[in-house]
Amino acid sequence: MKSVMEMGDRGVLPSLSVELGRAETSGADHPEHIQPKPIHPENLHRVMSQWNKIRLEPAFPTTEWEGALERDTRFAIMEGRYLEAERDSIRKQAARVPVSVHEFMEWFVDLRASGPGQGDALFPWLATTADLEQMRWFLAQEVAGEAGFDDLVAVTQVKLPARAKLELARNYWDEMGRGQPKGMHGALLEKTIEELAIKPARDEATWESLALSNLMVGLAFNRRYAYHSLGALGAIEMTAPGRVSLVNEGLKRLRVSSGGRHYFALHAGLDQIHSASWNAEAILPLVEGNPWVARAIAEGALMRLRAGARCFERYRMQFGF
Repeated sequence: MKSVMEMGDRGVLPSLSVELGRAETSGADHPEHIQPKPIHPENLHRVMSQWNKIRLEPAFPTTEWEGALERDTRFAIMEGRYLEAERDSIRKQAARVPVSVHEFMEWFVDLRASGPGQGDALFPWLATTADLEQMRWFLAQEVAGEAGFDDLVAVTQVKLPARAKLELARNYWDEMGRGQPKGMHGALLEKTIEELAIKPARDEATWESLALSNLMVGLAFNRRYAYHSLGALGAIEMTAPGRVSLVNEGLKRLRVSSGGRHYFALHAGLDQIHSASWNAEAILPLVEGNPWVARAIAEGALMRLRAGARCFERYRMQFGF
């Protein structure tokens, strides 16, 4: 599933930066001897989530911009270590992916059935068994970690070749409700949040949910991962319809109004159309032009699906199965 910065947030980053700095390195004077110390995933992703929230919001120039850049550099290095650790976790699997165009596309499409997290028992359970409070908890997790599909698409398309760029533009236009504020997908999700009285809070979200959001933001906003982001977003479009359809069934069973669940009903069908176009107009022509792109797209897709599977497992633990 897919403002102007509050001045109070500015005071958060220095303390978070100090906290992470204590865990970041161990006592060597020379950079080549500095070794990162392990940071608990929960601490890492909560602080990265706060950083992402602040760094992406519109703001204004300040006299402290040099210090802010130095601080952001430290966070960017931390983000890079996280992204590379996620790459390492799927690197061997991605190395076995065929890079010839047709074989690669067959492999990519098959992720819909065989990829990490596909067919997870969580979603049939949400459709048939979850009570209203359990559904509200699940949706709060999903919303708290929401990276903003529209923004991710907008950033990913920068400087891509024309054919892929046009496909991402069409996708973005749909996300924007084709110019109608009431049709914007974010606004539709807000209707669900309002009807179910959900109050998303990052400090109440599981770290797995925040990690998923941090992954998507990191891939999209660092151009060295542009093709990884393309693969990750394509994996979302391709695998989401079955899940959102089951969530919609669960919401309908719990007597949520058609307006309150319109976001999920819409994506159950629309994402199938988006996926076919994304594969044909963005992924396929890019892979035809460069086999290295195939490897990056494969890594991004696997990273995204693995992060999603981690969330599903954590949610099932919350629900006791």
